[in-house]
Amino acid sequence: MRIVLGILSLLWKLHIAVVFLVTAVFFYPLIVPFLFSDKGKLKSFRLFVAWSWSVRIFCFYFVKRKLKSEIPNEPYIIVANHASYLDIFLLYSIMSKQPFLFLGKSEILRYPLIKTYFKRLNIPIHRSNPIKSARSLVTAAREVKKGWSLVIFPEGGIPDFDNPKMIEFKEGAFQLAKNLKVPIVPMTFTNNHKLFSDPTQILGPARPGVSHVYIHPFISSEEIEQMTQQELKEKCFNLINEPLLKCYPHLA
Repeated sequence: MRIVLGILSLLWKLHIAVVFLVTAVFFYPLIVPFLFSDKGKLKSFRLFVAWSWSVRIFCFYFVKRKLKSEIPNEPYIIVANHASYLDIFLLYSIMSKQPFLFLGKSEILRYPLIKTYFKRLNIPIHRSNPIKSARSLVTAAREVKKGWSLVIFPEGGIPDFDNPKMIEFKEGAFQLAKNLKVPIVPMTFTNNHKLFSDPTQILGPARPGVSHVYIHPFISSEEIEQMTQQELKEKCFNLINEPLLKCYPHLA
């Protein structure tokens, strides 16, 4: 039975790959011309939202907001757990009102189509190069001042073991929040790893369904200023981790 489910999951991953490729080819000529100016980038973000919705529709992915808290009326930093590549694509349609940029690992620049999108609309972090990493943070600060929000997965990637058990957060998101004096919006995805597991797990789970997301109460810039960076990191970790522990008590 497990092998049968694995084969069905593999077929579903192939379906997602086809949908992603077809929609990427469709949206590529629409998005790319807008990536070379500040005004154009905002239009490209709206096209990314449309792309996100198209993938959701053709892959039968729905979203249920298990907790939907107020969102700040100013640029903010979204911090979320990262258990599936689905997290990235769903965010565009979940948080579509405030344009945002991803801060993500530079390894994604290896993929030709994704490279153009990511390098122009988002901010790659070269973790092995301290100088380039510092430049990325300067770029992030500049974009926030222009009105963009940021998305950071503070785990630094999808956990290799016991997914969705979270691993220790890195410091970057919290350092930025304190330096830029912007709010943090913590978010939790509880079951995306079941809807679309890591593609390298050939027979890993994948299926259509409902993604459960928790948008936690935001932490204001005033609160952040009164906390140490370590306290802020721990607070965000505990907020994001709480729904996961309720769903999967064995992860405690």
